[in-house]
Amino acid sequence: MNVYEKCPTYENHRFLLRFTEMEDSEDLLEVYADKNALPFFNSDNCDGDNFYYPSIERMREANRFWRTSYENKWFVRWSIIDKAAAKAVGTVELCLRVSDDAFDGAGVLRIDVRSDYEQEESLTCIGSLIVPNAFGLFNCTKLITKAPIYAVERIKAIQKLGFRKSPHLLIGKDGYPYSGYWIAEHK
Repeated sequence: MNVYEKCPTYENHRFLLRFTEMEDSEDLLEVYADKNALPFFNSDNCDGDNFYYPSIERMREANRFWRTSYENKWFVRWSIIDKAAAKAVGTVELCLRVSDDAFDGAGVLRIDVRSDYEQEESLTCIGSLIVPNAFGLFNCTKLITKAPIYAVERIKAIQKLGFRKSPHLLIGKDGYPYSGYWIAEHK
């Protein structure tokens, strides 16, 4: 399946991952205007965007950019729907990295959630939907994600999902080195 021709959905008992829609903007404003969630967002190599969107206009603008990025085959963004609450509580982004560093050809996974979902159980449940599928979606053998040392709950979750701390830095397109990356390899 080509993820850029048809974006798949994934579901378990608690969450549904589906392509992000403009109608999700109001729910996602609660995520991207959440200052307590902001430190967990991975904005490395994102041209200065820190993913803090304090207004509905700015959230809709980001959502439009995500759609354009999908149409240009830069990355895919899914909304994380909490089925019990019937609302979007975050997003998952995946892309394929082309670079001159140790992560060339790796899938890059970003999971952004409201701060009340930044807990091991929720992150493991969300990750279990996307991690096993990411390798096939992007025809890659390794997947990377960022978890800074203070992201204790996130680190416990990604370890459960098969990630290990990488000794390598991610080198940004501007040459800046980013730390805190974890890697999972396809089995």
